[in-house]
Amino acid sequence: MARILIAEDEAALREFISRALTHFGHEVTVVEDGAEALLRLQSGESYDLLLTDIVMPVMDGIALALKVTKENPDLKILMMTGYAAERQRAHNLDMLIHDVIAKPFTLDEICAKVEEALASDQMRSSGVTTIDEGLISKN
Repeated sequence: MARILIAEDEAALREFISRALTHFGHEVTVVEDGAEALLRLQSGESYDLLLTDIVMPVMDGIALALKVTKENPDLKILMMTGYAAERQRAHNLDMLIHDVIAKPFTLDEICAKVEEALASDQMRSSGVTTIDEGLISKN
């Protein structure tokens, strides 16, 4: 199956997701924040998917995604958040990430999103925008 790196600061949620994805045959590595995830990725370890929380100490998931996609443009990224405002910030990165899943989620929901991300062949562009498309008038 796939090699998945999970960056999540909440220990219980980290364990919940790790166990679920391991149960489905994935090889899972867990870290507590974005900085630790970045170190793992820069150490030469390869992963098929980065599953990251958006709000974390040290380095948040958005900063992590921006740094990671420069060096690993083929790495699929799935984000998680419990904050609506952070979800909107992540959607401004549509070309870099697969999707954002809202917390709380069920076991079935997170597993389905992971499988969907792994199956996608979304092409990313190198351009990143800070435009909030929700505020643009669509006339």
